[in-house]
Amino acid sequence: MGTISLENLEFFAYHGFFDEEQAMGNKYSVDIMVWVDFSEAATTDKLSKTVNYGDLYKIVATEMEKKTRLLEHLAGRMIEKTLAQFPQIQAVEVSVSKYNPPVGGVCERSRVRMKQMNDKL
Repeated sequence: MGTISLENLEFFAYHGFFDEEQAMGNKYSVDIMVWVDFSEAATTDKLSKTVNYGDLYKIVATEMEKKTRLLEHLAGRMIEKTLAQFPQIQAVEVSVSKYNPPVGGVCERSRVRMKQMNDKL
């Protein structure tokens, strides 16, 4: 087993609990890591035997386009879509960061990190 990671994917999106956050938008970054059995890909050199990075990116980008109040909900949707598209994945972890969150003081970013095992394996 091994991992595939896409790190520090950057987006400008319209998420946030407050209406003004959803109207103004903000900078976000996303990390996604999946655990998968690489044994067939390692011996066959076939993309069909692993997880395509581009497809992972498309899942993240599609979910980032949908306005969401909570980062937890956003990360959960990314996990759900990833496991649905790639049933061979053993686990997936997503981290979503919001830059300059409205916390009443100086804060570079807030982050939500979620991990889920594939209970269908």
